[in-house]
Amino acid sequence: MATHDSSHMREQPLFGMQKTFISEVAPPQEVAGPAWWFAFHRNRLLVEVGENALRVPYRERVEELGVTVVQRHYLGRYDGVPCHAVDLADESLPEGMDLKDLRQVYGLLDEDLFVLGGRAVQIVEWDRTHQYCGRCGSRTQTKEKERAKVCPQCGLHNFPRLSPAIIVAVERGEEILLARSAHFPKGMFSVLAGFVEPGETIEECVVREVKEEVGVTVGNIRYFGSQPWPFPNSLMLGFTAEYLGGDLALDPSEIAEAGWFRADALPNIPGRISIAGRLIKWFVEKSRLAL
Repeated sequence: MATHDSSHMREQPLFGMQKTFISEVAPPQEVAGPAWWFAFHRNRLLVEVGENALRVPYRERVEELGVTVVQRHYLGRYDGVPCHAVDLADESLPEGMDLKDLRQVYGLLDEDLFVLGGRAVQIVEWDRTHQYCGRCGSRTQTKEKERAKVCPQCGLHNFPRLSPAIIVAVERGEEILLARSAHFPKGMFSVLAGFVEPGETIEECVVREVKEEVGVTVGNIRYFGSQPWPFPNSLMLGFTAEYLGGDLALDPSEIAEAGWFRADALPNIPGRISIAGRLIKWFVEKSRLAL
C-alpha cells in the first residue's frame, strides 16, 4: 500500500518538467546556497518583475525578500536546489515584485517552475484550511516526517486534498466532440471534463459526465494520461472514447455550445498548458496520419 512517507523519492521529471524534482517533507539539516521560494498571498504567486519575464525569487533566506511570512513548507529539491512553499501575511510588497495568479504567469515563467508553483500553492492552501480538526474542532499539528495534519485530541489525519476528475476526447469517425463551458470565453471550445463521484469507477465517470453534459453515449474508453491541475486541487485523468449513439442534448447549466469538429476545422482551443490541449493535439496528429 502506498504511504505518504517522505522517504519515497521519485528520481524522474514530473509531468511537463525537464529536470528532476525530488519530493521531500523534512528539510536537510544543513543547507548552503540559495533556494526557490514559491510565496503566495491568497493563492497569488510572488514574482520578481523583469523587462520581458517574471522570475520566482531565488534567495538563500526568505527574509531577504522583505515580506511577512505566516508559514513555510519544505517541498523538496529541484535539480538539487531546495524549494519552499510560503504563505504570506499580507500584500505589502517590495519594489520590483508583484502578486500574480498562476494562470497569468504561464509562458512568462520557466515551465518547470510553473509546475512546481502549482504544487506549492496546493500545499499552502491545504495548510491554511486545515488549522483545526474537522471532527472535533481542536487545533491540528503538522507532522514532521509526513505531509499530514493530525489532531492531538481525536487522532484524525488530514492529507493534502486531491480531487480526481476525468477529461475525455470523444471521437465520431473523423470528428471530435468539443464544447464551450458556460464560463469559457466566447468562441473557446475544449473536450469534456468532470469530477469523479464517490463510489464510481473512473470509466463510469467518463460515461456519466458525457451523457449528463451533452446527451450522447460513449464506449471503448482508453486511458491517455494525467496532469495535476492546481485550480484548486484537481488531478486530471485523461481518456479517449468512441461515440456510440444519441443526439447532442446540452445541459445548459454546464455547456453553452457543443458540436462535432474535423481536425482541419477546429475552433479556438486550449493551449499546451493543459491536458485538454494535448488530447486535441493527439486527435489532430492521428487524423493527419490517417490521410
